[in-house]
Amino acid sequence: MGLNAPFFYFKVARENKISNFASQSIKNKNMQSVIDLIHSTFYKKDLPEFGAGDTVNVHFKIIEGNKERIQQYQGTVIQRRGKGGTEMVTVRKMSNGVGVERVFPIHSPFVEKVEVVKKGKVRRARIYYMRGRSGKSARIKEQAQVPTDKGAKVATPKVATVSP
Repeated sequence: MGLNAPFFYFKVARENKISNFASQSIKNKNMQSVIDLIHSTFYKKDLPEFGAGDTVNVHFKIIEGNKERIQQYQGTVIQRRGKGGTEMVTVRKMSNGVGVERVFPIHSPFVEKVEVVKKGKVRRARIYYMRGRSGKSARIKEQAQVPTDKGAKVATPKVATVSP
């Protein structure tokens, strides 16, 4: 696949000013590094840290005809999978008593932003067991928040000292 690379890679490389590296990689028949380089130009840098069990609010761009609008989708993260430009997140919410899951490509240009509403405390990376639960058993405990301000004082318990 090295010398017979599609024209697309040359075009994107030229537009993103990465042609020297791309042309060297193609000559060396290292197409995967070219693909990784092209994907890295589309990565989002401002994503918060979140994982399975967290409640997130995903702002997704919807195009209807010639109009664009932002739709918010709030739910619990069931899983994160993939890496790099192909990373996906599955978000589940209950809508009128029916569970609805949606898969979002995190680095897609249609995902405007992702907000973490609350951090959940779970022991698994993929919480598929939530699909079969409803009511109280479908709740996820909230993770205790640790103060992140460096100037904030943390209350320390007072220890009584006994002098002889």
